[in-house]
Order: sequence, then structure tokens, then C-alpha cells
Amino acid sequence: MDIKLLPEIYRSKKNAELSYEKMQELQKRSLSRLLMYAYENSQYYRESFNKAGINAENILELPLSAFPTIDKGILMDNFDTIVTEGDLTQKELAEFDKNAALDEKLFKKKYHIVHSSGSTGNPKYFVYDKRAWNAMLAGMIRAALWGMSIPQMIKFIAKRPRILYVAATDGRYGGAMAVGDGIQGCGAKQLFLDVNTPLCDWIDKIQEFQPDMIVGYPSAVKIASELASEGKISVDVKRVVSCGESLGAGLREYIHKAFDAEVINFYGASESIALGVEDEKSDGMYLFDDMNVIEVENGNMYLTVLYNYAQPLIRYKLSDNITLKAPDTRYPFTRSESIMGRDEDIMWFDDGRGGKEFLHPLAIEGFCIDGLLDYQFRKISNSEFEILAEVSDIDKRDFVIKELLSQMRAILDKKQLSHIRFEVKLTSGIAPNPKTGKKALVI
Repeated sequence: MDIKLLPEIYRSKKNAELSYEKMQELQKRSLSRLLMYAYENSQYYRESFNKAGINAENILELPLSAFPTIDKGILMDNFDTIVTEGDLTQKELAEFDKNAALDEKLFKKKYHIVHSSGSTGNPKYFVYDKRAWNAMLAGMIRAALWGMSIPQMIKFIAKRPRILYVAATDGRYGGAMAVGDGIQGCGAKQLFLDVNTPLCDWIDKIQEFQPDMIVGYPSAVKIASELASEGKISVDVKRVVSCGESLGAGLREYIHKAFDAEVINFYGASESIALGVEDEKSDGMYLFDDMNVIEVENGNMYLTVLYNYAQPLIRYKLSDNITLKAPDTRYPFTRSESIMGRDEDIMWFDDGRGGKEFLHPLAIEGFCIDGLLDYQFRKISNSEFEILAEVSDIDKRDFVIKELLSQMRAILDKKQLSHIRFEVKLTSGIAPNPKTGKKALVI
């Protein structure tokens, strides 16, 4: 186990034992430090706060609701002046992401870089320095081992559990990078299974690895659950941690029965990978008030990250829809009645060998093509689909179509689905789902 993580894990675990009043005091102190640091070290926030009538004299006296909000567009347009480190620029991050190998984890040997899983345009980068990354890892480990006492956590980790991660793993996704570092930090054994891996390989890899814990997208874990239910794999899984998508009650119960294992639902985002957790006894999601402040105003969710000083996010608008509720007596955290984030459909096709194969939407949303504004998949049959594409400029139409065809064929080849037919069709716009506020990737 990484000794450096031990104090953070212990502190994070002890925070969950505080009273609600003590937790609110801790959150308020952390917020005050963050606001003052951002004002003193971020050009954007200093100018933004001053414009709103906030200065060094009154900054600690005003409620958070008095501070201006930002969103992803504002963040990316002003990235270089929002960050508090002079050696961070969005241009350099893009070059690092493009040219550095995935095992080269640190940018300039001191920053962890994750990109959002937005479906189009240039990737949006989020930066964690080493201190913030370790704080996040501690919060994530606390969630993964939710409900365990410190002695139980130590006992579990000491056995060097075998942890399977099933998700998109071929990029600097926050979940993949954090889970990898968290597993390594705990000294556990790991197997990363990318959702673009052919299904036939899942059986051999899972059966050989024999995981004690499974972490991943619930839609991907469901596929592993089906393999277990059908007797195609035989594993003794103690715990399943769902992340990256919404987890419905029906799917939770199905996964629980398939593995006879406890199911933990973890809530995170690229902006703050550790946001909250839900176990089978929860009446809602517990939100990590010691790491973030989450507000709901006029139906919008705003996030303030308390532990990341390199790239401060203060009243940052997220598109998730949540309803806050009062804490209960189990933990000192604010709860969310419901979290409606992304909930995508997997596309299943005939594999050409008498079986089935799938394309997971979160593994086919990384197209980055100049002139591509948005896109969406529409399944036509078990052997055909189409890509609806919105372009920024009619002059770039042919280039966008050519690149989409090329990149999609490469994905199909990897999944052994080269026989599947598809075409690209242009559309004037793609509307969001009115329930979630997000644009569905698959219809």
C-alpha cells in the first residue's frame, strides 16, 4: 500500500464519523480557504469577484450564493487565467494528451490530467495536482469500501484483493485513471477490461483473473452479471462498485443476485471524481460535504470543489439533475433524493458467428474531429446503424464524414464487427433529453 495515502484515507474515513454540525463547520472552513486562495491566486476569479462587488474585505462574510457561477464553456474559454499555476495552459495539455503515452501519468511531473467524456469537439481537460489527487483517491477508496470500519478496511486491503475494472480505459478518463491509482495505492491486483474488448474475450479474462471486486459502468457490469447468471463465468465476487452511469433499483438488484455481492453506487465527475456514494441501506445518495459543496438553484446543480486549488471550480454548473434532502442519522452528509445523470443504451448486434456482440456508448463518444459539432447513434437493426452528425461548416462536411467513417471502422474492427453496416447522415441539430438535460448518444 502507498504509505502516502494512509493519512488521507484515515482522515477521510474519520470525517464520515463526525456529527452533521461538525461536518458543516469543516465544510465552511474549507470553503473559506478556497475562496480566499482563488481570489489571491487566480486572475479570472479575482476579476470576476471584484465585478460582483466581492473583495478581500468581505469575501468571507458573504454566502456562497452571492458568488458568480461558471460553466464548462466559461472554464475552457478562460482556462489559462482560472488556474492558479503559471505553467498550466490548455494548449500544452492538449499536446500532452495527444503525444504522451497513457502510462506517462503526470504532466510536467506534477499534474494529473483527465479529460471529460464529452462527445464532440476538442477534449475538455481538468487538472489535479498531487495533493488534490491524493485527497480524491482517499475519498474514492472510502466510497469503494463504504460501510467498512477502519480495521475491516485494513483487513480487506491486506489480502491484496483482485479488482476488475470494466469501462472505457483507452484514454485519460478520470474514472479509469483514479481507479488504477487507487488499486495500485492499496497494493491490490488489477485487471482493466475495456468495453471495446470482444465479448468472447471477457469470459476468458474474467474467469482466469477471478476478481474479488468488480468496479465499472453499471451497463458493463450488467453484461458480466449475465455471464455469471448464464454460467459462462464462475467467480466469487464480494463487492461491486457501480460508477459512471445511473444505477436503477432493478439493475442493482439484478447485479446483487447474479454475484451474491454487496453493490455500492459511486457518484463522480471529471470535475470532481469523488462526489458521493450510495449503499443498499441508503435512502438516497450521500454527498461528500467534506470534499465539495453542491447547491441546487432554479433546478440547476452547482459544484464547488474544496480540495483542488490548482484549478479552482467555484459554483460550476453541472448538467446532472438532483434533489437535495436532509441528512439522516447514519452519516453526517447531505443527501440527494435522486441523481439523474447519463443513462445510455448499449447497442447489440449479431456477431456473425451465431452470437451477440455490443458497442458501448461511452467507448464510442470520443470522436474529436474538426468541424464536428455533435453526433448521435441510431440503431436500425441487429446488423446496421447510422451516425447522425451535425457539422459547423458545410465546407467541412466531406472531411467530417470521411473521418467518422474511418474512426468508426477502426472501432468495429477491434470489436470483430467489421460486417456491420453503417452510414453517416447529416442533421441540423441534436436535442437534449428533457429529463436529464443531456443529449442521448444512442437512440
